[in-house]
Amino acid sequence: MSLRVNDTAPDFEAETTQGRIRFHEWIGDGWAILFSHPKDFTPVCTTELGYMAGLSAQFKKRNCKVLGLSVDPVTDHEKWSKDIEETQGHKVNYPMIGDPELKVAKLYDMLPAAAGDSSKGRTAADNATVRTVFLIGPDKKIKMSLTYPMSTGRNFDEVLRVLDSVQLTAKHKVATPVNWKQGEDVIIVPSVSDDDAKKAFPGGWKAPEPYLRIVAQPK
Repeated sequence: MSLRVNDTAPDFEAETTQGRIRFHEWIGDGWAILFSHPKDFTPVCTTELGYMAGLSAQFKKRNCKVLGLSVDPVTDHEKWSKDIEETQGHKVNYPMIGDPELKVAKLYDMLPAAAGDSSKGRTAADNATVRTVFLIGPDKKIKMSLTYPMSTGRNFDEVLRVLDSVQLTAKHKVATPVNWKQGEDVIIVPSVSDDDAKKAFPGGWKAPEPYLRIVAQPK
């Protein structure tokens, strides 16, 4: 069954480059990014893993852990990490799940049940659908998922932007408009009446349409 936004992220145990984890326990009371890769030693993923390592301080500041997954053993991840640091200039400082039996990839519906039970002999093309980013909240529910083709590197600045939006809108009754960035105006959600909005936003708002109430980002 496919996973959707607001579904509970499936829990699992797995070996990683930083030891064995139970996923929900590892997340704790914070946020998490789980992002997957079809194969070790692949060019696009090499750039992605390095860039994510460069953003790790930004995610940490937002109380969000990062967890990678590739359909290969942990021993391969460790070898690949050396290439990533050498070519991308950033040491992979977050754990990478080893998924040689394809269990996590199947659990998250990134591979079909008929895909077999071993990564041996499988190519990146065989695992092309293992290219998803999941954003998971403290309640262990999926807040966002993005799936990319193998030929297109993912935009992790966008993932960071979505995290900012989701964390803001979890605290305040607002939504963020198209291309919103931290500090820009937001939108009062339709479920808030004008009377309640006056209490929540005493400074007022702009309303080019009655349903489009634009207000400064709450502090």
